[in-house]
Amino acid sequence: MAGLVPFNKRNNLRPRGFENFYDVLDDFFNDSWLTGKNASYGTFKVDVQESENEYSVDAELPGVMKEEINVRLDEGRLCIAVQRSEKHEEEQKNYIHKEIRTSSMERVLYLQDAKSDGIKAKLDNGILNIKVPKKDKEERTIKIDIE
Repeated sequence: MAGLVPFNKRNNLRPRGFENFYDVLDDFFNDSWLTGKNASYGTFKVDVQESENEYSVDAELPGVMKEEINVRLDEGRLCIAVQRSEKHEEEQKNYIHKEIRTSSMERVLYLQDAKSDGIKAKLDNGILNIKVPKKDKEERTIKIDIE
């Protein structure tokens, strides 16, 4: 009968009493931590500030190039999407080693009074800053005539 212990957890090889210590080490050296990706959420951190005239959104995207980022505004929903694809090839004698990794992350933020014109985005040192102007106050309130 097969066991239900994940294959990467070699509990039978570890001395008794050190399970928690080895779990901490496994989590620390986990590949998803080393790449900067949050494996449990598959996302990135975002800060949103609101002023009288605009929203300012900062997204932490270390190591991401601007060609890998797609930003769009759809009916007040600001979508920040990242699509990455990496290839690594080594060739030595008759041996070829290839690694392919793809990942995607997306955040959607609802900005109630977002105006679709005049949005500016800038990527600097792994921080994507997006400035989204707000609609004028006249545009926010609409008078409705009664028939």
